[in-house]
Amino acid sequence: MSLNDIDFGRLRDIFIYDPQAPLIFSSGMFLWLFAAFMVIYVLLQHRNTARILFVALFSYYFYYKSSGTYFFLLVFVTLGDFIIARFMDCTSNKYGRRAWVVLSLCLNLGLLAYFKYTNFLGGVIASLMGGEFTALDIFLPVGISFFTFQSLSYTIDVYRCEIKPLANLLDYAFYVSFFPQLVAGPIVRARDFIPQIRKPLFVSQEMFGRGIFLLVVGLFKKAVISDYISINFVERIFDNPTLYSGVENLMGLYGYALQIYCDFSGYSDMAIGIALLLGFHFNMNFNSPYKSASITEFWHRWHISLSSWLRDYLYISLGGNRHGKFRQYLNLIITMFLGGLWHGASWNFVLWGMFHGIALALHKAWRSITGRKKGEESHGIRRFLGVIITFHFVCFCWIFFRNADIHNSMDMLRQIFTTFRPQLFPQLLEGYWRVFALMGLGFLLHWAPDRWENSVCNGVIRLPFLGKAILMITMIYVVIQMKSSEIQPFIYFQF
Repeated sequence: MSLNDIDFGRLRDIFIYDPQAPLIFSSGMFLWLFAAFMVIYVLLQHRNTARILFVALFSYYFYYKSSGTYFFLLVFVTLGDFIIARFMDCTSNKYGRRAWVVLSLCLNLGLLAYFKYTNFLGGVIASLMGGEFTALDIFLPVGISFFTFQSLSYTIDVYRCEIKPLANLLDYAFYVSFFPQLVAGPIVRARDFIPQIRKPLFVSQEMFGRGIFLLVVGLFKKAVISDYISINFVERIFDNPTLYSGVENLMGLYGYALQIYCDFSGYSDMAIGIALLLGFHFNMNFNSPYKSASITEFWHRWHISLSSWLRDYLYISLGGNRHGKFRQYLNLIITMFLGGLWHGASWNFVLWGMFHGIALALHKAWRSITGRKKGEESHGIRRFLGVIITFHFVCFCWIFFRNADIHNSMDMLRQIFTTFRPQLFPQLLEGYWRVFALMGLGFLLHWAPDRWENSVCNGVIRLPFLGKAILMITMIYVVIQMKSSEIQPFIYFQF
């Protein structure tokens, strides 16, 4: 091969940020890059510092390919919180320590406030003052909500004396930038991850097999189920709800419930699987949330890393349940209000968070009235009805989460309750049979007993290396056959 045969344009594209083609786990480019990455990673397995440096550099490259030059924000947060934690550790005065943690809060939340909420707050203030606000052209860096929360958990834990600050900047940069969870979670706690950084690299057969299983499952959820039903059905319904009957709107809503779950849990599965292949353990981030029999249980199963972060660093800081029932319920509503706002600077997210906060408060009050103990689960028909009610409440809330315009949300509800037309369902099923087949498969797998998933996972673990490779290649082939012409970014990239 001569130099003339090399496509330097394609080679340059590997190193240049393209906003139309961000580097994501379900893209072919990432899979090829990850294969090359693993070769070098294995060669460095006995050289800890070199391996950590290599992964950190690849992580910054990965973030650059997702957000362009805004990767300097990642550098800024990393340097800022590393230095703050070091100074905090050297300060014995509690007011001095508090000043340092407040500085960390200002640094991280200040970045979020500028990039995520400037236009929203400007519009709110302008409407209150009776004026007009021209939105600023502000680019929202991918994953900023995740890495700022992750870095904040470190400085807050140091402030609470739950961990000691790191002495090595490289180790902290590795923790904050670790690419599997960098742009869409899960939010990894410093206390869980940092002890793993300097451990000798070891990937057991169980870790490798589980990692492959999670990668395959994540790819299937995202690129096969979520993308297909989104492009071919869900987007059409939500974009123009009044053009469709109530039964079509309801099916579109069920489709979105499955789409957002498969999209986000698929990313989490791939992140956890890649981390396992690299020798690191992440906590579970989704645990079949639509099996929940109450809204409280739902938040123990949905986006666990965020819900536990909000509980430990916001709800408890507000007072938790330490100041009476009324304060507990108010704290729940405030926490979910801010959790909704974390998802995006829009009233639809605020409304979504408020609905969940009020539902959590009402469920806590009902449990207190009926004398049910914390963690006590219902069974039989009571649990079945609880699952049905909880699922439909969550779907109702998804209407406002998905629609930025309140009028669209009301149009969808109006169609469902006033123009249902169930007689159109057979025709709908015939026209979108592939979509409904995937939806049926997705919900069936979601509501299947946990032992089914464990059995399949154990089967993958027992496969020889060649069998695992064939399984992975087969899934990549299926993804290529079903994917659309454009890459579909993960939904949570926008948060």
